[in-house]
Amino acid sequence: VQLQASGGGLVQAGDSLRLSCAASGRTFTYDGMGWFRQAPGKEREFVAASKWSETYYANFVKGRFTISRDNAKNTVYLQMNSLKPEDTAVYYCAADPSLSRLRGNPNYWGQGTEVTVSS
Repeated sequence: VQLQASGGGLVQAGDSLRLSCAASGRTFTYDGMGWFRQAPGKEREFVAASKWSETYYANFVKGRFTISRDNAKNTVYLQMNSLKPEDTAVYYCAADPSLSRLRGNPNYWGQGTEVTVSS
């Protein structure tokens, strides 16, 4: 199983980015998929998750980030708007059949994609 994240980059505060995570080796249509991030010197933290019609967001991204999925492409996206310097981090996609486990310690992890937001 591979989760391939992409879409990171260097942007200015207030800009937008869309991250993508394409899964292969397993169909995740019925599973939870989501995003975590890890800022320099900090622990990895939950950002957003999606399973079926349910979506969950960390409080610090509500109203700015949107998670979506294209099950036909086995891909999950994270649309990030109104980016702030404190959003600077390596963003990781993850997946797990259990939504509750996905939000804590998912079974499947992708490599990270780096997002840097300058002020």
